[in-house]
Amino acid sequence: MTEVKEKKLVDIRKEADEIKCPVRQALYFVEEFLAGPMCGKCFPCEMGTFESRIRLVNLISGQGTDADIDALKKIAGEMSQTSRCKKGKDSAQYILEWLDADVFAEHVSKLCPAGECTALHIYRVIPDNCIMCGKCQDICKDNAVLGEKKISYKTGDLPFSINQMRCTRCGECIKVCPTAAIEIISLKTLSGGEIKVKA
Repeated sequence: MTEVKEKKLVDIRKEADEIKCPVRQALYFVEEFLAGPMCGKCFPCEMGTFESRIRLVNLISGQGTDADIDALKKIAGEMSQTSRCKKGKDSAQYILEWLDADVFAEHVSKLCPAGECTALHIYRVIPDNCIMCGKCQDICKDNAVLGEKKISYKTGDLPFSINQMRCTRCGECIKVCPTAAIEIISLKTLSGGEIKVKA
């Protein structure tokens, strides 16, 4: 039984490493660790992992603060020293590997460089690029794309726009847009401007 759990921990890390955003990697690892290999017999590991999950969710949802990063450092540091088994220590080490990276602090300032944390960015139509073909509107399952398809004999049409309250940032509109007229903008402002996130 122990061999199966150890293999599972390796698999979890491999799956987590396929995620682009390090904060989401850490959350995936922690959630999968809670669901599988964690035995729950060790207080630092059990409570630390649950608390880590809460702090990581805060960062991903746009509610994170520097206090969350400080708490994660403290929790992971204590887990790596006091967990009774290798699984707990390895889990703590996985989180510690990323904590010094700027990406955690960037999430506090509402920026996910990988563009995977949907609460930290919006999708926006670039008016000059929009040809009003309607492909984005047709593919949008959330009915978030507003506008009308261009009719050849009609003038005065407005480019499409995206209703931010409806948009779930699924990315399907970007995939079908033939003119790259949809961009991802971070909620973080820098020098009064916006930061574009790579799709």
